[in-house]
Amino acid sequence: MTDLPNDRIDPTELDEEWIPDSDPTPHDIEDRRPVRRQVDPDSPIIMVETAFMASAASLVWLVNTYFPMGPILQIFFPIPIALIYLRWGSRAAWMGCAIAALLLSVLLAPVRSIQYVMPYGFLGVLLGALWYRRVTWYVSIPLGTLLGVLGSFFRIWLVSLLLGDDLWLYSTAQITNFLDWIFTLVGLMVQPSLALVQAFVFVSILLVNTIYLSVVHLVAWLLLDRLDSPIPRPPNWVQVLFDND
Repeated sequence: MTDLPNDRIDPTELDEEWIPDSDPTPHDIEDRRPVRRQVDPDSPIIMVETAFMASAASLVWLVNTYFPMGPILQIFFPIPIALIYLRWGSRAAWMGCAIAALLLSVLLAPVRSIQYVMPYGFLGVLLGALWYRRVTWYVSIPLGTLLGVLGSFFRIWLVSLLLGDDLWLYSTAQITNFLDWIFTLVGLMVQPSLALVQAFVFVSILLVNTIYLSVVHLVAWLLLDRLDSPIPRPPNWVQVLFDND
């Protein structure tokens, strides 16, 4: 009977050539940019998709004008323009913004189209540029919030100009009454100052736009991944909450 060799293999020698298992989920998903197809410059596909997405943005704005559903449809105002940027670049995005403005001018009125372009049209271009460059949410949300705040003040100025009345003074008067009621309710016999009222209005506008941009990012993250136009990954705690694999 043949004797088996008594040489034992040192376990440490096995570990020297160990090849770690590959992670089925690539870690470089954050660097994966949206796919921009290379097409013939004479092909009409860029114009067709741009016109289609601009029409979709105009339709969402039109439906929300006649059948307002609160913030539900407002979430989708900038997303079609941002998707155009992700797929075809800045020129197509600006073209889509202009087409949406022209459509709304014909369907509604030039004033309504201006209210869409500022801030939602510009916001779509801005978000598309930031998402394509893989800017993190901690940067894109504040930048979008800043544009949203500017858009809010622009709309206040525009409506005041059309009505012939100062809407900002009307808003501050209403907020003054509200704060006065709050102070009376809690037992503070203090008259709110003008600076306090204006600061309260500004913080309220800032908070509303921050929440709006956060929700837009969440919806775009869940939606655009399925359209092969992914945006940068959210913070880890957001991914854990939604578990969007």
